[in-house]
Amino acid sequence: MTGPVTGPVRLLLAVDGGNSKTDVVLADTGGRVLGRASGGGTNHQTAGGIPAAMRRLDALVHAAQAGRDQVERAARDPVELADRVEPSRGDQVELVVACLAGADLPAELAALRAAVAAAGWARRSIVDNDSLALLRAGTASPDAVAVVCGAGVNCIARAADGRMVRFPALGELTGDWGGGQHLGRLALWHAVRAEDGRGPATALATAVAGHFGQPSASDVAVAVQLGTLSRRRLGELSPVLFKVARAGDDVARRVVVRQGQEVVAFAIAAMRRIDLLGSEVDVVLGGGVLRARDPLLLDTIDAGLRAVVPHARITVVTAPPVLGAALLALDALGATPDAHATLRAGLAFKETS
Repeated sequence: MTGPVTGPVRLLLAVDGGNSKTDVVLADTGGRVLGRASGGGTNHQTAGGIPAAMRRLDALVHAAQAGRDQVERAARDPVELADRVEPSRGDQVELVVACLAGADLPAELAALRAAVAAAGWARRSIVDNDSLALLRAGTASPDAVAVVCGAGVNCIARAADGRMVRFPALGELTGDWGGGQHLGRLALWHAVRAEDGRGPATALATAVAGHFGQPSASDVAVAVQLGTLSRRRLGELSPVLFKVARAGDDVARRVVVRQGQEVVAFAIAAMRRIDLLGSEVDVVLGGGVLRARDPLLLDTIDAGLRAVVPHARITVVTAPPVLGAALLALDALGATPDAHATLRAGLAFKETS
């Protein structure tokens, strides 16, 4: 339980729109979570364009607002809240911070900012890439870099003097390597080559076929080609790859090491561009692939970073990324440190075994 609110209560919305999952949180400037909603991915690049993505986001925003009363009753005295907080219509929410996957290019960012402003969720809006939410969830340090490795990969960095580094993050078109979808495709690639003799033997062949209940990895590839198995489901093979690697399979281990090296390459390139290689830098890691904390992957990242930036402080964020968007909203609204702590406790990520 938190103490009583002092001063006027203002409402905020935080949105983390990812490739595979979207979270929306309604909170107040005391850091209390008043409503939450979760749904599928809302990256406009894969959701059928900005109008389609906005329809999904709008539904989740309204769901978070509709769920507010239930959350309030469970968390606090409803009589007190009824006296202090008005219903959560858009004109009574002070600020929405939306951190969205797919907000990669300046033109995309401008279009998404206009769309969120037009949606009328709040009086004011801040829209940026979802990598910024990860960065803020992991650290408030002015010198920091964040690397996302979820369905895809991305990186963002900032320096105390205000300089920032961003990457286009358009996949192979812009030199990216890795992420869950890519790793899943690689698992199938190596499995098929092992079966037909073009590549070395690997336990991935059996594991890939077994995951989809097919006689062989080649049958999995044929099913994808014919459309009987969605290409997006190949991302399910990323955890399979890591499991096979942990069992000692050389082919799978090499892929995992390569992913770690790519995370290091992202972070070092970003730090070099804003002269942070000689500094004590916070390196924030997040996204589903990194959040799983695979030992080989994290050891590769740790060794690679410390060889170049020995004073790097490495953090794996296990909190939901929407925490970062909500913290950015509290920052913008001048909330107290106690409010930040209350919000972190309210959005704590519950790890499962």
